[in-house]
Amino acid sequence: MWFNKLIFIFRDKQLRNKILFVLFIFAVFRLAANIPIVGIDMENLKRFFAENQFFGLLNLFVGGALSNFSIIMLGLGPYITATIIMQLLTMIFPQLEKIYKEEGEAGKKRFNQYARIATVPLACVQSYGMLVLFQHQGAILTLSFFQLCAAIITITAGSLFLMWLGEMISEKGIGNGVSLLIFAGIVANIPADIRQFVLSWDFSKLPSYIFFFFVALLIIFAIVYITEARRNIPVSYAKRVRGTKMYGGVSTYLPINVNPAGVIPIIFALSILLFPSMVANFLATGGNSFLANFAKSLTQFFQNPWVHGSLFFVLVFAFTFFYTMVTFDPKTISNNLQKMGGFVPGVRPGRSTSDFLHKILYRVLCIGATFLGLVAVMPSIVQGITGVTTFSFLIGGTALLIVVSVVLDLWRQIKAQVEMREYERF
Repeated sequence: MWFNKLIFIFRDKQLRNKILFVLFIFAVFRLAANIPIVGIDMENLKRFFAENQFFGLLNLFVGGALSNFSIIMLGLGPYITATIIMQLLTMIFPQLEKIYKEEGEAGKKRFNQYARIATVPLACVQSYGMLVLFQHQGAILTLSFFQLCAAIITITAGSLFLMWLGEMISEKGIGNGVSLLIFAGIVANIPADIRQFVLSWDFSKLPSYIFFFFVALLIIFAIVYITEARRNIPVSYAKRVRGTKMYGGVSTYLPINVNPAGVIPIIFALSILLFPSMVANFLATGGNSFLANFAKSLTQFFQNPWVHGSLFFVLVFAFTFFYTMVTFDPKTISNNLQKMGGFVPGVRPGRSTSDFLHKILYRVLCIGATFLGLVAVMPSIVQGITGVTTFSFLIGGTALLIVVSVVLDLWRQIKAQVEMREYERF
């Protein structure tokens, strides 16, 4: 069945052109990821990324562009940050919330335009911070004022170029352009992982390799299952008569995802967990011996596997609840249902419905938060047991969640396009 759909995709000219356009953008993205900025000390740069877990994760999302110190080294980070900030600002400024939620498609376009504008200063600030950090760490040569300004302008332009590529995919290709570019950055490291795996092959570790890939398959299956899992709440609509027509009188469902927060809690938790280590690295390079010793003790404490794993799990669990409470408001949903004549059978409209949704949401979030916490710490556990360090994204973490989510979303969109064309032909 799927093979017939695959043949149909490449026979249909419009679908085939969309997929080829996405592949062309991927090629441009990989080309840009390998165009470096001047003044790089590659040996120090490699050592820096080998010792720093946080920047290693960022480098994974941009397909090695950060370790290459390329013109798109920031990836889509500034644009994603600007979008998240704009969404959080809707909770503070009612006028912004009205634009986003009440003005329809025109309001969302206007909201996205604000996010694009905010991307420029964010990219400038992030590029300056990166350049200064790398200079302090000795990863790049000391830049003059004019060289620093030129590098900031180049990196900012690279981020805007990548944002434009993502929007081109969304407009002329298929799928969400931003998600697909992040996906392309992650899978771009697979050839290097395969090469490293082949070069480091040890036949005596065959049982460990088998166990590693078996666990990877189980984790991928679990992520797909939880990502697709829903808790459907039945909703009925009362019959309403307007003029000579009757509306309502139907039953439907309000779906609540088991993992409504996606990968955001892991990213937030990892950023906070690695922040003390980054501060310690700065203090260690100073001239004060007391601060240097304190920084060394702090780094050793956070590098302890038990401390790191426990804090990581707790932070992911907490941020899952926090982010979901920010983005999913049961009170608003209850009010909207009441305005449209909808109600949950057996539950009174208004506050009772809001309390009921809160109760269901907390139960579902306990499962989703626990699952996210386990996925976050699973790479450290499996690598500690097997000793296999390649293909780390296959055994959990942010990268695997992104890959699975993007593949599922892309397949749904392709399937919908195929079914629509088959229906038209029928």
